[in-house]
Parts: sequence; structure tokens; C-alpha cells
Amino acid sequence: MDPIERLMGLRYKSHPWHGVDIGKEAPEILTCFVEMVTNDTVKYEVDKDTGYLRIDRPQKYSNTVPAFYGFIPQTFSAKKVAEFCREKTGRNDIEGDLDPIDICILTEKQIVHGDILVRARPIGGFRMIDGNQSDDKIIAVLNNDAVYGNYKDIADCPSLVLIA
Repeated sequence: MDPIERLMGLRYKSHPWHGVDIGKEAPEILTCFVEMVTNDTVKYEVDKDTGYLRIDRPQKYSNTVPAFYGFIPQTFSAKKVAEFCREKTGRNDIEGDLDPIDICILTEKQIVHGDILVRARPIGGFRMIDGNQSDDKIIAVLNNDAVYGNYKDIADCPSLVLIA
């Protein structure tokens, strides 16, 4: 990041999708933007124009999200993601969803609000298709987390072995 961008970020809130650096240690450790935490009962999304969180909709069910949910800054689910999904599924109608790449972050900590940046280590992921759009989710652990922090792979994580 050049010095002018850094100073602007100190003076003004950077847009979490475009103005936040993914991190010098990427892809091993990523800077992630958390939109929702485990006790949220509404779905928040970053407004693409302003960078502020907005309520997308109330959750449809009485459950809450099982992990921090957000995205990886400066990523984009478009042509390359769609091509990969088409190759893996054999479906020719898949397109990217034109959003940043989604990430679910496991932690044993209780954090009460989103709209935060965290450092996380990817351990796996799963493919999701919403209509004809690729909507893959990266699974990660909060960096240095006391419980999940030592997992290197999704197969190491007992709470995820069933979906691996």
C-alpha cells in the first residue's frame, strides 16, 4: 500500500471490499471483513456503493449463523470462479455472482458485532450454487484462536469432519 493510500485510510474509513488489503501473508493468512457474527438474527451485507453494512433481510429461521460470516477483500467471484465451478460440476450455465469471495471463520471467542477486520487462516471450503451463480464459501479459523488456531486442514477440525 502506498503512503498516500495509507494516510487516506487513517483519515477516512476505507471501503472494506476495495480499500482493505488482503494481507502480506495471503493466501496462508488473510485479512477478512466480518459482516455477521454468531448471534445475529438478521443478514447484514456490505453496501457495494458506500461500504457500510445494511440489513439485507431477517433470518428466515430461528437459528443463528454457526461462524463469523463475511468476505475476503479485493476478491471477485466472476469469470475465473465460474469457469472453475463449471469444470467441477459439469454444468455449463454457471456464472460468478459478482461479489467478493465469501468466508466463514471458526472461533471459540464470542464477538458481539460485525463490521470488523480479522486475520484468518483458510482450511477448506465448499461449493455452493445459488440458481446459476457460483457462491463458494471458504472455511477458515481465526488466526491464533485458542481452540481452532492449530487446525491446518478441514480434516483436522472435529466439528467439520462430517462435511469434509
